[in-house]
Amino acid sequence: MAGEVDDIDYWLRWEVAVCAFIFAAPAVAATVLIYRVRSEPLRSVDLWIPCWRGLNPFWLLGFRAIVTVAMTCLLARIAAAEGAFVFYFYTQWTFMLVIVYFVLATIISAHGCWSYLRRDVSQSEERNEFLKGDVEDSNPDAETCRIDRNADDTEWQSQQKHEDNEQRAGFLGYAVQIIYQTCAGAVLLTDIVFWCVIIPFMSSDQFKLTLLMGCMHSLNLVFLLIDTALNSLQFPLFRMAYFVLWSCAYIIFQWVLHACGFSWWPYPFLELDTPWAPLWYFGMALVHIPCYGVYALAVKAKVLFFSRFFPHAFIK
Repeated sequence: MAGEVDDIDYWLRWEVAVCAFIFAAPAVAATVLIYRVRSEPLRSVDLWIPCWRGLNPFWLLGFRAIVTVAMTCLLARIAAAEGAFVFYFYTQWTFMLVIVYFVLATIISAHGCWSYLRRDVSQSEERNEFLKGDVEDSNPDAETCRIDRNADDTEWQSQQKHEDNEQRAGFLGYAVQIIYQTCAGAVLLTDIVFWCVIIPFMSSDQFKLTLLMGCMHSLNLVFLLIDTALNSLQFPLFRMAYFVLWSCAYIIFQWVLHACGFSWWPYPFLELDTPWAPLWYFGMALVHIPCYGVYALAVKAKVLFFSRFFPHAFIK
């Protein structure tokens, strides 16, 4: 190493300037894209209604709640074994982000299911009152009144359904969608780097694979894919910008730590004291595109495949 990471000469190397440009340029482009592109309106029901006709939303709520508990316990187990040092890695950053998604999604699903039950109870009570009135009315004028009330009831139910479908999601709803799409790219990036770069090329002396680590780098993707197969969330492509900003935030975090005196990089390809550093940074920047693109294709394939082979069960 030409110098310590807290040495000014270390940060004045040409590799540092090039690497800074490599991740700063996409960050600026992502920010501009977020401000200029308008997303499609997000309906509140899309956050908690499954994409399968006849599947009670309580099943999606239960799955999200179970995943929240399971992932939190797994992260707590690793943190208890390794200490706060584990949060030095991009993997734990992404794992925590996935937990945040499932926590918020569980809360929204719970609220949606509660509204769903309350509406059913309300409709049931009104139906009972209506039937009770039918029994009490027995003259021709009452028959006319019953027909009018039937029409009013049908119109009211149609209006309620229309209002449910048209109600736009609020800030929390859009936040959940953004976190969901950020997790999609980040989880694939994490698992691909771990299984295809770190495991094959790092020696057993440098890194030892454990069951907890294996679960952390596989269950995150499995849980997210299952949720994708069940939920009705849209997947607009421009939201890749948030995925880029998430990775840039981690790079800045690492650079700040090393500027404060930390000398060890959690990933060898983040090391700046090598002429190969710009190539590593450029390669990691490029790999964001296929990572996000593969998950976007998975969502598109879900819609195309399920709507074709299960047209009566899948809600497109």
